[in-house]
Amino acid sequence: MAKLRSFRDLYVNELKDLYSAENQILKALPKMAQAASSSQLQQGFNNHLEQTRGHVDRLDRIFDRLGAKPTGKKCKGVEGLIEEAKEEMMENMEPDVMDADLIVAAQKVEHYEMAGYGSARTHAHLLGEHEAAQLLQQTLDEEGETDKRLTQLAESVINREALNQGENGSTRAR
Repeated sequence: MAKLRSFRDLYVNELKDLYSAENQILKALPKMAQAASSSQLQQGFNNHLEQTRGHVDRLDRIFDRLGAKPTGKKCKGVEGLIEEAKEEMMENMEPDVMDADLIVAAQKVEHYEMAGYGSARTHAHLLGEHEAAQLLQQTLDEEGETDKRLTQLAESVINREALNQGENGSTRAR
C-alpha cells in the first residue's frame, strides 16, 4: 500500500476504495438479481446496476480532474461483504428467505458505500474540490435512496413473505 503523506493522499485513497467497490458491485448485482425470486427485488437490483454505472462515471470524472488514476487499490470491505453474500446464495434457502437475506446483504454494502461517500465528500469540501463534493453528494443521495427502497421492500413485502414461508413451510405461487 502506498504511504499516505497528506490529506489529499487520504482523499484519493478513499476515492480509489470507492472505485474498486463500485466495480465489484457491478459484477455482483447481476448475480444477486438472478438469485432473487421476487420480481420487485430483481428489478431493484437491475435498476441499481444502472445507477452504479453512473457512480463509476462520476468517479472517473473526479479522477480526471485530479489527474489521478482510479486503480491500484482493492476495496477489501466490499470484497468481504460480497464474498459473504456469495456464500449465502449457495445455501439451500426457501426463495422468500433468500430474498430477505439478499436485502440484508445489499444493505450492508449500501451502508459501507454511504460511509465512504460521506467521508470523501467531506474531504473534497475541505480540499476545495467543490464540484467533486457535489458529485459525491449526488452518489451519496442515490445510495441513501437505494437503502430506503430496500428497507421499504423488506418491510412491506419480502420479510413478511419470508416469515410466512418459514411458519407454514409453503412457498407462494409466482
